Amino acid sequence: MSFVMLLLIMLLLIPVLLLTSRVFTYYFKNIFYVAYMMVMASIALPICILRCRGRDIENMRIVRAFCWHVKYFLGVRYKVSGLEHFQTEGPYVILCNHQSTLDILGMMEILPDRCTPIARKEVVYVGTVGLTSWIGGVVFINRKKTSDAKSVMADVAQTMQKDQIRVWVFPEGTRNQKGDLLPFKKGAFHLAVQVQVPIIPVVFSSYKNFYSPEEKQFKSGTVTIKILPKVETKNMTSDDVSALSDTCYQLMNSAFAEISQPAGQTNGPSSN
Repeated sequence: MSFVMLLLIMLLLIPVLLLTSRVFTYYFKNIFYVAYMMVMASIALPICILRCRGRDIENMRIVRAFCWHVKYFLGVRYKVSGLEHFQTEGPYVILCNHQSTLDILGMMEILPDRCTPIARKEVVYVGTVGLTSWIGGVVFINRKKTSDAKSVMADVAQTMQKDQIRVWVFPEGTRNQKGDLLPFKKGAFHLAVQVQVPIIPVVFSSYKNFYSPEEKQFKSGTVTIKILPKVETKNMTSDDVSALSDTCYQLMNSAFAEISQPAGQTNGPSSN
């Protein structure tokens, strides 16, 4: 059998398997997602270099433009509320729950101008995606070395004040699809208090109804994104960090439970 014939058979089988096999669909979509993001990063990288002549947070606009449409290929849609809370002047810290690599698409859906994520150091080594992230101004921290992480966060604090940038942080520190939020790490709260900037919590609803690594499921689905009102940190000190973390956790965990409910289900009377 010729290579062309074999390739044709494979191409004909793919749509059949996508319609009939949950496991095949799960792996196919994940592989496609990673490969396509690599391709988009390869195209975006030289454009970023030519536009800004190097590492610059303004390159995130280009990165966002190249990532924004990927949701359509994966069958993921977003329902967003609270975008007006991003209209806050000056720098701020965005907190967001972390479920999977699909969070990147949700982030690109709503990422405000002059905002960059904080990511683990290993991401910089992920091929063209890592290089494009670096040139887009993504902040990388080594979570295994506390001293290194603290040094990077101190630099971030200075940059936020000097260049008026915003940062996006996943305070859980790792992916989580267990049904509620993991306890928050304190780095983002120390940062916000040090710079005396507000915190804006962002909550993505559960992916469980369409995406589940445990069940090898990746269907089409809709994610609800709720942007909450800002939490001020003015006049706070490091002594207030634990209480601030608890407050944000409660706000976000409650919002997560609310927007992740199946349609028509409620936990009590509506406040509307």
